[in-house]
Amino acid sequence: MTKNVPAPRPEVLRASPVHHGAPDYAELERLGMAPEDVLDFSVSSNPYGPSPRLWEALRRVPLDRYPDRDALALRRRLAVRLDVAPDRIVAGNGAAELIWLIALAFLRPGDRVLVLGPTFGEYARAAVLMGARVESWTARPERDFVVEPDRVAQILRRVQPRLVFLCSPNNPTGVIISPDVVAAWARAYPRTLFIVDEAYLAFATGLQSTLTIGAGNVLALRSMTKEYALAGLRLGYAVSHEEVIAALARVRPPWNVNSLAQAAGVAALADEEYVHRSLALLAAAREELVAGLQNLGLELVPSAVHFFLVRVGDGAAFRRKLLRRKVQVRDCASFGLPAYVRIAARRPEENARLLEEVERTFQSAV
Repeated sequence: MTKNVPAPRPEVLRASPVHHGAPDYAELERLGMAPEDVLDFSVSSNPYGPSPRLWEALRRVPLDRYPDRDALALRRRLAVRLDVAPDRIVAGNGAAELIWLIALAFLRPGDRVLVLGPTFGEYARAAVLMGARVESWTARPERDFVVEPDRVAQILRRVQPRLVFLCSPNNPTGVIISPDVVAAWARAYPRTLFIVDEAYLAFATGLQSTLTIGAGNVLALRSMTKEYALAGLRLGYAVSHEEVIAALARVRPPWNVNSLAQAAGVAALADEEYVHRSLALLAAAREELVAGLQNLGLELVPSAVHFFLVRVGDGAAFRRKLLRRKVQVRDCASFGLPAYVRIAARRPEENARLLEEVERTFQSAV
């Protein structure tokens, strides 16, 4: 560190940066591209965009007035939809902020945290920043990254973690964990808080939420940036026991969810029919894209959702070649999977463009 400059906490220096999907604006600038030039398959949101009802709702938002610090209208609308009390819900500036609030509210230096991987990097990063000790269990590619409950149970017995982070459907594998499995873990370890990231739940047909478990030591984390296509506004929420939610509310920043995001969330929840229609179209487009990639000889990992891992040998090189053609996929080296990319299905005409560019990429390599 530079002399005469206050040093940050040691945990800050130990926390590695986490790489994410979506366009890197600085990278695109170096390549002479604008974000709107790139067809982006690296993000896993609804490619049909938000409900048309949102635009009128956003026009009515007074920008000179502070937002509701408690997001009451949004939480009440969510409470009706989820059949829970509003006091069991807290809203956040995307699910990512809520992950950090969970770590801030519940972790002490030296606490143990278990992360089921390969998965979203912010779970471990938030834990490390709070001085926790992170243990990982990583699903095996030879088993298609399916979670093995018995092996996880062995680690739970050994580690006795304060928090467990898991994602179902998982990012980046698309693999699901049965709520019954989570319920068994929660019963066996009542002093552990199990955080189940359900950001992609809506994309998995027939999958039940862990909210059906009814356990006080389970927290369901949701993102409204995915199926409702609100990534630019940043909006998410957490659902758990009233005391768990009260702890998150105590540590959240004031006015953490802006007025536009709150209004968009309320409007999106009022148009569930639009979401159901668009996700049905996406499911059909996904099947066509999977078939097209397999016809090109690519190896895909089975997934319950619209995104999936594709084994390409050198994920970083594959991504670079496609990006030069103004098509972006997710290089999975940051997940510890350098031989894979993650691809999320988009609209049929966009998927057709991806298939054309992938085929050209392979031909140019021959």
